Amino acid sequence: MSVQPDSKISNSTFLLTGFPGLEREYPWLSIPFSCIYAMVLLGNCLVLHVIRTEPSLHQPMFYFLAMLALTDLCMGLSTVHTVLGILWGISQEIGLDACIAQTFFVHGLSCMESGVLLAMAFDRFTAICNPLRYTSILTNMRIITIGVAILGRSFLFITAPIVRLKFFDYCHPHILSHSFCLHQDLLRLACSDIRFNSFYALALVICTLFLDSVLILISYISILHSVLTIASRDERLKSLKTCVSHICAVLVFYIPIIGLTMVHRFGKHLSPVVHVLMGNIYILFPPLMNPIIYSVKTQQIRSRIQRWFTKQN
Repeated sequence: MSVQPDSKISNSTFLLTGFPGLEREYPWLSIPFSCIYAMVLLGNCLVLHVIRTEPSLHQPMFYFLAMLALTDLCMGLSTVHTVLGILWGISQEIGLDACIAQTFFVHGLSCMESGVLLAMAFDRFTAICNPLRYTSILTNMRIITIGVAILGRSFLFITAPIVRLKFFDYCHPHILSHSFCLHQDLLRLACSDIRFNSFYALALVICTLFLDSVLILISYISILHSVLTIASRDERLKSLKTCVSHICAVLVFYIPIIGLTMVHRFGKHLSPVVHVLMGNIYILFPPLMNPIIYSVKTQQIRSRIQRWFTKQN
């Protein structure tokens, strides 16, 4: 079913965009997307289960990893019903309240993932640059405080612009650009004064995603400087290997965001399918790849999963 403006659609209902021109292929497209969502849910649940049941993993590094897995799990749950709902032919419509709620969780969880990645960078910085003070700096109470701060920053700061979406007049055709709701997409359809939301959203991106990425970069410059002072080549490699998983997680989070931004900014001439595909990559790629990265690259988790499956067999 293609997305067409419909006069019967009320002011509180929006149409989500699937993959324009590929409507006949939705039954086939639903298979890989269903598999991806299943892997997102099972992979992150497996990481959480391994960390919870393995006492040797009750360390600051793995507490932050559990936060990351929980964030990715919630990201998958927040969009699965609309994406698969379109591909399975259930519905392309979404109410304004449901759309605003999805917008709140998508942007809040994205900000939360950035904050968790920054906390993990601080963990690696402390472990390598101040190894003797590692346990005294990252105590359980400090980890809880960091987690609460990340949660508060992620959801409290976005509440004001998200709530304002409820009171806008949407006079443009109620057709969204993706198979889920985004703040900037709703602003595009509004006829009200959106200057506060536009400037607030830009400031929020600068103060969260951009600032987090700069601090992560600074932490790794400090880590590299500290590692280069180690005399033994084997010790240098051992220290750097503990950062590989986190570096990969940072890349799979920021590269899709940069790609989606570039497509929206410079790719207006591109096919709508490209925009929808980049949006889905932005939502699904980090939650899909992070469990794989940490299961493969982190020896403690990999060996625990291997022992668990060996015992089951």
